[in-house]
Amino acid sequence: MGATLSDRKHTEGEKQAEDNNSPECSEPGTMDLKFTSSRKYISISVPSKSQAMSPHIKSVDDVVVLGMNLSKFSKPTQFFICVSGVFMFYLIYGYLQELIFSVEGFKPFGWYLTLVQFGFYSIFGLIELQLIQDKRRRIPGKTYMIIAFLTVGTMGLSNTSLGYLNYPTQVIFKCCKLIPVMIGGVFIQGKRYNIVDVSAALCMSLGLIWFTLADSTVAPNFNLTGVVLISLALCADAVIGNVQEKAMKLHNGSNSEMVLYSYSIGFVYILFGLTCTSGLSPAVTFCSKHPVQTYGYAFLFSLTGYFGISFVLALIKIFGALLAVTVTTGRKAMTIVLSFLFFAKPFTLQYVWSGLLVVLGIFLNVYSKNMEKIKLPSLLGLWKKSVEERKSRTLSQTV
Repeated sequence: MGATLSDRKHTEGEKQAEDNNSPECSEPGTMDLKFTSSRKYISISVPSKSQAMSPHIKSVDDVVVLGMNLSKFSKPTQFFICVSGVFMFYLIYGYLQELIFSVEGFKPFGWYLTLVQFGFYSIFGLIELQLIQDKRRRIPGKTYMIIAFLTVGTMGLSNTSLGYLNYPTQVIFKCCKLIPVMIGGVFIQGKRYNIVDVSAALCMSLGLIWFTLADSTVAPNFNLTGVVLISLALCADAVIGNVQEKAMKLHNGSNSEMVLYSYSIGFVYILFGLTCTSGLSPAVTFCSKHPVQTYGYAFLFSLTGYFGISFVLALIKIFGALLAVTVTTGRKAMTIVLSFLFFAKPFTLQYVWSGLLVVLGIFLNVYSKNMEKIKLPSLLGLWKKSVEERKSRTLSQTV
């Protein structure tokens, strides 16, 4: 009996020694989780430095734009790169967009331009997606269908409105995204806004009305249809930034993935719509007669727009939708100035005053979102400070 027990102990000891000498436990830095009938011992697996992590794990915090990994830079450098990219590419984008619509006879084909633009975006997104390691789609298809619908509404209606409005009027409307956001917040979510937000919306509304009245006075081709189209585009644009931000942060989707799937699905939407409304054939006929001025400009227009949207998406992912909207609004203001410089159009000082009202509304909007960081002196505080300075001066003179 004693011999049997000793043999069992000896056998268990040999098994335990074999387990301890197994390749899994003999490698430095690695252990295993095992359970035995007599006792249990727990160990944690620690990968060695030589072991490469999967591409999916490596890219969790990476923000890659046009093959450049912005995660390697500091936050200020990331912000400078994104802002520089947004301004440079979107200023060229705006110039080319107005140049295309200056071609005689092209104004009715805004939706076809959007179709071509979405097609180029899809090709560019597919090419960029091939250059990254992880090619899997992370954001659900239903989310992309919603984003694609909003993108079609934003860009399609915006392009079409240029057939009825001056380019500066279209841009000044796009600067006032806060108005539909606030209206939707009040009626849909029952939100309450502070006095600064209300003042910002009032400034933007008055600036828009004044700018539109000025445009209707001096522009011979003013049409109220353009105001309706750009207003609908503004409503879609007000939603899309927050939807993109939530989807990219929740599912950690890449910029190239977002562009590829949202614009390719949007391409199908527009193609179906143009086919059903018989708007495809006249546009193809017209563009085939002017290939350089239409398809050539459209390619450069789409290329700069694709580069620009890549930097905007990086800005949204790193700094959030609010800062991205602020940067793009500043870009739009510069676009208006360049539009008056490069393209001959009637001008009135009402454009300047109404534009300044919109800029004031934008500043109030930014200030409202960052009241704790931006502390402006109040009128009462300035008055008290001036009274104290006067008292101290009087006292010093008396002494």
